[in-house]
Amino acid sequence: MKTLNQSKTYAAASGLLTASRTEHRRRSIKRILVAGSLAAALGVPAWAAQNTNVTTDPESAAHANWHTIMKQVPAVEQGCFHATYPSLVWEKTECATGPARVPKRIKRSADQPEVVGNGGDYVGQASAGLISSAAGAFNVSGVKSEKSVGVAAFGGGGILGSNEYSVQINTNDRSETSACAGHVNCKVWQQFVYATDYFGAGTAAVFMQYWLLDWGSSSCPKGWGQYESDCYANSLLAPAPDIPITSLSQLELGSSVQAGGFDSVTLYYGSEAITMNAPDSMLDISSVWKQVEFNIVGDAGGSQAQFNSGSSLKAILSFADGSSAKPTCVANAGTTGETNNLNLGSCSASLGLFGLPLIEFTESN
Repeated sequence: MKTLNQSKTYAAASGLLTASRTEHRRRSIKRILVAGSLAAALGVPAWAAQNTNVTTDPESAAHANWHTIMKQVPAVEQGCFHATYPSLVWEKTECATGPARVPKRIKRSADQPEVVGNGGDYVGQASAGLISSAAGAFNVSGVKSEKSVGVAAFGGGGILGSNEYSVQINTNDRSETSACAGHVNCKVWQQFVYATDYFGAGTAAVFMQYWLLDWGSSSCPKGWGQYESDCYANSLLAPAPDIPITSLSQLELGSSVQAGGFDSVTLYYGSEAITMNAPDSMLDISSVWKQVEFNIVGDAGGSQAQFNSGSSLKAILSFADGSSAKPTCVANAGTTGETNNLNLGSCSASLGLFGLPLIEFTESN
């Protein structure tokens, strides 16, 4: 039998050994990430949805490769999760609730200026099958500042001010599922959102927002809000860092859906990955997802993200539809009501790494 002092000594030694093994494992993972990423930096293309800024900085390349690996090991339970580089383990965190700050649906008018958003956006069209996942990132040039401003057509609402914006992945909005519960003309629409200052100054949110469009005059389902003839509801929210607009190139947003399983929205930013999973049964969106929109726009309420003059972005959107068929760029097919003050350039469609459908388009002022 060990004496008390012997037990303390043994416990201390065990703790040191465990810590040493943990640190060794951490360093080993890091070496693997750095090595794999250096290969990518030297010519192997990034995963199709990744930011395509080329870097030979080992640490930055390792972070990019870590993002790629984390996409292959998603959290498999309902709720909110967080991972920190170089760990490959999702740790469950507390989800939060918050006010349903509503990203508005399109509302075009005859004299509306041509802006990105509010319908005026490129979307990726699946050539075969249904979309099961999508992810987007930006190549950025000349961006120094941004502010979200109200738009009269939407009542001037939103989260307004400097460095207020949302990054959205949106589904098509003209299909019916069982969630419509027999309501004539009802259509479903789902948004995967990163929104700054959602909980207040300094704390952003990662979440999904659900819509039952043209639900009609009857009351919305219990727990849903009402906007004109539409019903909307938020998922739980995962708190996230408030990312400066000057760091937009480091942000990636991912989404996935699974029939009978969970839908997810994931933010990747530097050393952090934050994800939120919720049942697909909320809208059964997995049964109808055929088009996908990705962009940076105002922060809720139909607001507009206004960038400084000389800003230029390339949006890079990749998605999986169960095929390796080349996708289609569809113009003026966006579904969100929020906008930005940039002008759309050209859009190209191709197949990215692993044969995933990929569209890229530019926007600048």
